[in-house]
Amino acid sequence: MFLRNDHFDQAGGSAARSSELMLVPEPTRLERLRHAIEEIDWTPDLGARIGSRDWFRGAATCTALLCAAWALSPGFARPIVGETPGALKGQAWDNARAQAIAPLAWGADTGQRIAANDLVRPLGETPDRPHLPFSSALSEGDSLAALLRRAGIAKADVAAVTDLVAGTMSLDDIRPGTRIEGVQGPRAKKTDPRPIESLSFQPAFDFRLTITRTANGLSMQRQAISIDDTPLRIQGLAGASLYKSLRAAGVPSTAAADYLKAIATRISVGSEVTAGDPFDIILKQRRAATGEVEIGSILFAGLDMGNRKVQLVKWAGQDSDDTDGGSWYDANGQTRMNGFMGLPVNGRVSSSFGMRMHPILGYVRMHKGMDIACPYGSPVYAVIDGTVNWAGGRAGYGNFIGIQGPGGVGTGYGHLSRVLVRSGQRVSRGELVGYSGNSGLSTGPHLHFETYRYGATVNPRGFSFSSMAALSGSALRAFKAVYAELMAVKPGTTR
Repeated sequence: MFLRNDHFDQAGGSAARSSELMLVPEPTRLERLRHAIEEIDWTPDLGARIGSRDWFRGAATCTALLCAAWALSPGFARPIVGETPGALKGQAWDNARAQAIAPLAWGADTGQRIAANDLVRPLGETPDRPHLPFSSALSEGDSLAALLRRAGIAKADVAAVTDLVAGTMSLDDIRPGTRIEGVQGPRAKKTDPRPIESLSFQPAFDFRLTITRTANGLSMQRQAISIDDTPLRIQGLAGASLYKSLRAAGVPSTAAADYLKAIATRISVGSEVTAGDPFDIILKQRRAATGEVEIGSILFAGLDMGNRKVQLVKWAGQDSDDTDGGSWYDANGQTRMNGFMGLPVNGRVSSSFGMRMHPILGYVRMHKGMDIACPYGSPVYAVIDGTVNWAGGRAGYGNFIGIQGPGGVGTGYGHLSRVLVRSGQRVSRGELVGYSGNSGLSTGPHLHFETYRYGATVNPRGFSFSSMAALSGSALRAFKAVYAELMAVKPGTTR
């Protein structure tokens, strides 16, 4: 034991001495030995300080470890004794054999024999499959007969199938992309084509055809598919881009472009539409019970700009079967007719509307249109949308085309060299309808152009093709009924 004095200086400028006696026990010999062992580095780096005391100590440690491992090892020629598992028996062996990867000769269910024994007889040829399923899709420009021939079907069955299908529909009306699935039957020789056991495909949207082989040959059944014609109504906000908002809501690109064209006839889409304006669009839709969906043309285009609403309905007339044609009418049954900017043919006006001396007849008479001088065979374009009510020869007009538009407005084109349309055909503004010529009572190649309002000719120069036409009577009542049906459609989910 020993005494230790601790001295501390007190703060405040005066030094005071304090001492404290502490009793510390003296370490034992074992503690001193343990402490000395802990200080020794038993595994020094043998690559450094070669020849020093620490190096020799490390070499001695390494040699001792090697000798201990040699002494404890069983030797190189004597293996280490371990326990061997017992052989599998019964159900355990059957389960292990079914999952083993071993040759069949060892009793496994998997694997492959390397060589056959005397009990195996080699086959002369691979046996033919009695039934062979096939599946193929009809590509653009392909035919049902060509598809069956490529599948290896016998010619007689190909002719029988096409005759059966032709009795139900035109073979040219089968939609491209139609998937045809069937089963080919057995054949006498491998070189012979296979007969048809069964064939099934959906050539149209609303029915499916199934052809099967019976005792009397091939027979066909037609299964009707129920169709839901409820239109698809999509609503949303115009956003930064009305077109992109329509596409993001699920509107097809063609329908979105038609919507913008319709709205642009009443407002300026670029300057009047704001991001918060709601849009409303109704599209034709056919939904089959099998899950297929067809999206058709646009039926209604609406845009709410707060203090002004645009609501347009595609209307072709109460007696029209052309569901894709027609004009855009607002909720009140009025349509705006926009004319062609310029003449129907590239040329100069050589004779105006009014009384004049006829160059061939030699007396003064009413000239009901205007003559446009142009080279022979110049293309002639329709100036309004409408239906062709005359296409062919017409007295002094020669080859003549008459087009009747909505709202009692019509146009006529005379002295043509060639007519490209037929009566009853719908044409669009700017569509090529014929070529100028010199037919009828004409002194040279030109186009005689007339305009009508409710059957009476009017001066083409003073006639404005941008006018409003309104429905009335039964036509207005039929239009209002269609408009009410469209407004009753509930907004659907996007595709």
